Amino acid sequence: MASWGRVVTGVVIGVAGTIYATNEDVRKNLPKAARDLPDNLRRRYRSAVAAAREASARRREEILHDLEEHGGGNHTARGVKPDPNAGDALMDASEEDT
Repeated sequence: MASWGRVVTGVVIGVAGTIYATNEDVRKNLPKAARDLPDNLRRRYRSAVAAAREASARRREEILHDLEEHGGGNHTARGVKPDPNAGDALMDASEEDT
């Protein structure tokens, strides 16, 4: 029965959205809070996108910093100079294994 509830909810939302999008009189007669809802959603979406991009950029910097610290991989293509001591650390690690 729960799936029928979802179907009915989807139909109701679809019909309400169609009426809202196509009938200007309905939009004018809605209360101000309901009329401003799309603007509020757009602002929230834009702020969420900006926050996500900022977090992504911050995480990318952390990853590049970790790569630089550990000297792992060829990350010069990403604009980070390789660690000059990375080769020595790899040599020391391979000597310890033998």
